[in-house]
Amino acid sequence: MKTTFLDAMLRATELTRAQSLLEATRQIQIAVRGASSPDERRTGALLLEAPSSFSRSEANSESSHAPAQRNPRARVRRPLRETVELLRKAKLPGAPSRRRVRPMIPEGAAYLSRNFSCAAGSRDYKIFLPSSLEKHAPLIVMLHGCTQGSDDFAVGTRMNDLAEESGFIVVYPEQTTSANNAGCWNWFNHGDQIRDMGEPSIIAGMTRSVITEHAVDASRVFIAGLSAGGAMAVVMGATYPELYAATGVHSGLAFGAATDVISAFAAMRGSAPRADTRSMADAVRTIVFHGTADHTVHPSNGELIFSDVHSSIGDGAKISFAEDERGGRMFRRTMVADAAGIPLVEHWEVQGLGHAWSGGDSRGSYTDAHGPNASREMVRFFLERQPSD
Repeated sequence: MKTTFLDAMLRATELTRAQSLLEATRQIQIAVRGASSPDERRTGALLLEAPSSFSRSEANSESSHAPAQRNPRARVRRPLRETVELLRKAKLPGAPSRRRVRPMIPEGAAYLSRNFSCAAGSRDYKIFLPSSLEKHAPLIVMLHGCTQGSDDFAVGTRMNDLAEESGFIVVYPEQTTSANNAGCWNWFNHGDQIRDMGEPSIIAGMTRSVITEHAVDASRVFIAGLSAGGAMAVVMGATYPELYAATGVHSGLAFGAATDVISAFAAMRGSAPRADTRSMADAVRTIVFHGTADHTVHPSNGELIFSDVHSSIGDGAKISFAEDERGGRMFRRTMVADAAGIPLVEHWEVQGLGHAWSGGDSRGSYTDAHGPNASREMVRFFLERQPSD
């Protein structure tokens, strides 16, 4: 049986943990040689090639001990310890640089730069205050994906436009490249999936700070995100169910889907066993969007998020299905509602959509202007009447 890229990388992780470093290196080499896709080959090259900052003095030192004839195509292999560190910081395949865009701000509204610090660390964030802002307004926290920033995400999702229309506040936390080389939220790190630790404690603390400063209605606080941000939104809903009334997840992953970078790649490909089986008894209301043509985060991840929430719902809930077309794309919507008809979980499967925000603005990265408007549907889901007891 042929060893797949994923199989070899998972085996390398197991060997590293068992201190079998030489065999782990061999498995990584097998993974690269057997890589079947350009994304896998780029990832393998990142792990095995010498850094571009390889200095002239190091090159001269090495050449003085090298054979007279060298293969110009030969790669300089990294030490395994450095390889493991690169795996931890690896940039997700196909991700572009952060896009520099700036949202247009309506007259009377405000878009402010802020910073929040706590024992776990510090993060910048942007906050949009609509011109129609009143006391006890709702709040939506928006977590960007890898290589994105707060401005890019605000533009791409058009969430500020909806906030101006409906009078809610939007907060855009921004990940640092020092915390993750690609600007991803570290949803896959074990320490960043635990209440009052790591990034969850930073995001929760930031949320509470905004609630206090702007007299937000604490019963109408929501969190949403794309890709790594969607996965972190799931983490926040699972670890702070009393803080967030609902989550919105676009192209994201389930709670406990991974515990390190390699298991994260496996989960993204839809081929990993569940890394965390903690109870989802306190799952908050959740709306999930995922494209059927997403080759970065496999669509099965959206199904798993839906299944987690559905399984936590008690008796009396009703499930329904609908198929329709919007913006040139067909979609299938699966909804579980309470006895009063209030949706507790929705799963939107958008036909032909890749790894992009459905109905987004093309000025932002990872957006697709076609299909149902994910932002508007999330706001509708969030602001509907509270479910019955």
